[in-house]
Amino acid sequence: MFRIKKLDIFMAKQFGLLFAGTFFICQFVLMMQFLWRYVDELIGKGLTLDVLAQFFWYMGLMLIPQALPLAILLSSLIAFGNLGESSELTAIKAAGISLMQSMRSLIFIVICITGISYYFQDVVGPEANRSFGRLLLAMKQTSPELEIPEGIFYDGLPETNLYVQKKDLESGHLYGIMIYRRTNSYDDQAIILADSGMLQSTEEKKHLLLTLWSGEWFENMRSQDIGGTAEVPYRRETFGQKQILLDYDGGFNMDEVADLSHSAKVKSNKKILADLDSIKHRCDSIGRQFYQSAREYVLMMTTLSHDDSIRMERQLAKGLDFDSLVNQLSGEQRLQVVKSALSQSEQVLNDLNFKSDYAGYENREYRNHQMEVITKYTLALSCVIFFFIGAPLGAIIRKGGLGVPVIISVFVFITYYIFENSGMRMAREDEWTVWFGKSISTMVLTPLAVFFTYKANKDSTVFNMDVYRMFFMRVLGLRMKRNIVRKEVIISDPQYGIDAEMLQNVTNEIKAYSEEHKLLFWPSPIKVFFRAGDDHEIEHISEVLEVAIEDLGYTRDSVILNELNNYPIMATHAHTRPFARRWMNIITGLILPLGIFFYFRMIRFRLRLYRDLHEIKSTTEKIMPRILKLAAEAPAEDVKDKKNETII
Repeated sequence: MFRIKKLDIFMAKQFGLLFAGTFFICQFVLMMQFLWRYVDELIGKGLTLDVLAQFFWYMGLMLIPQALPLAILLSSLIAFGNLGESSELTAIKAAGISLMQSMRSLIFIVICITGISYYFQDVVGPEANRSFGRLLLAMKQTSPELEIPEGIFYDGLPETNLYVQKKDLESGHLYGIMIYRRTNSYDDQAIILADSGMLQSTEEKKHLLLTLWSGEWFENMRSQDIGGTAEVPYRRETFGQKQILLDYDGGFNMDEVADLSHSAKVKSNKKILADLDSIKHRCDSIGRQFYQSAREYVLMMTTLSHDDSIRMERQLAKGLDFDSLVNQLSGEQRLQVVKSALSQSEQVLNDLNFKSDYAGYENREYRNHQMEVITKYTLALSCVIFFFIGAPLGAIIRKGGLGVPVIISVFVFITYYIFENSGMRMAREDEWTVWFGKSISTMVLTPLAVFFTYKANKDSTVFNMDVYRMFFMRVLGLRMKRNIVRKEVIISDPQYGIDAEMLQNVTNEIKAYSEEHKLLFWPSPIKVFFRAGDDHEIEHISEVLEVAIEDLGYTRDSVILNELNNYPIMATHAHTRPFARRWMNIITGLILPLGIFFYFRMIRFRLRLYRDLHEIKSTTEKIMPRILKLAAEAPAEDVKDKKNETII
């Protein structure tokens, strides 16, 4: 039986608080990004607060399903990163609780959020999209004068430039109006000046009725200049009130009202699945009609006289070619045939283009409805996928806060966004199948979620940056410098006499090793890659040196502490062969470019070892007198067993 434990409540609190905060952050970021698409609809329109509130409310409802996966990813990363950074996750695992067991309450919460995401997409989202579209149309048609900016010429009207000095948003009056109208050419233009005016939209929302007061109308009469004189007559009219009808739709089309109800975004899955059958039926009917029309046009005969048609059919039946038939016609008949063929070809081409465009539109609508159904499932499922990416990554990286988690979240979301949008575009253009295009992001991220969860459950160090840093440092031959500082608390002083003896033995071994091994000579590649070559002497020298340095690190003498940092950290095997395993050395030697790289890398390590041995002898000579002096001043003590064992 499922029991709620204290750990479940603790994990739910850790995740819930972060999820609430990150959700509002993600929602705000997405709303600001979405707002840029409609910034022209809002700026300078004099919209009231209730209209703006509706605009942002519907926009927020539409973006909630997109904000939920990103919020889950970021909050799970931060939550498990904080637990790992504070060692609480280590304590949970030490108590015998696996990572999956600690995540069970969060898995239940994420599944509930997944259901909420689907509910918003299937129930709330369609209504929000419909209301948002109606609100945009209402904003366009209520106050057409709001489209006209102040202080600059507005060229959104066909063959008309309109300048308004000032607008009164409350009354709708325009002041300081200047209009340039052009019909056929720049010679046939009219200039209209008016003190004030008012714009009103007609009932069909396709024209603007401009009422002007106290103005003048100047118009060239070029079209009446029949005599071709240099002087161009013009007409001047002074009016107290005048009305002008302007073509204008302000981006508003009555077809958009119908498109709102036919769009897949304003339908639930139940409605979409019901409409798919009718759309498919229309597509099939159009396709059959398209094929039948094309077949009829191909078989259609040219419109000649009845006798000529019968004669041409008989001659074709005898096997005569078309050129011989045309040559038998008179010049007038040939011209008639060419004109008839050209006219019919244009008619056929226009008809087929129209049917092709209509068939393409219906097919696109069918794919859009299919994509909308799949999107509602994949977007809801992404909540679970992002959780199983974020939580394991947080447990592996063990970095909390808003630094590393935000960077990783952005990288994961960008990857998801690229695959999602690329698949959507390819599916919309019918270059990929719909299910593949809309599922490619899920298919890419699901294996990553499984991989990260498996690695985190096994306490893998796949994302431990220190491991990768040390690996590349070993490959490139880099190393860290010693950093020995004075200890705050020293329980016992170093055994100076034993340390001096160990350092002296190290110096003697280095001298003997340098005489026996010629490090400055290049070794044989055959010996390097195909024979065993462990150097136990250098390994022993390094071990004894490290024991002496560790013991001397507890000294209070600042001179010795500074000189200890000059001892190099030796690589004990890299100067003999690239790898510890023999089969890896053999494969490396057989691959020529790789073998050359590791061969010169080994020579570099031999030269570095040569310098390190000289540095060890030089540093030992510097601190040996001071160590011996401190050993003479220190009281006699028993020799530690562990150091005697090391010397032996």
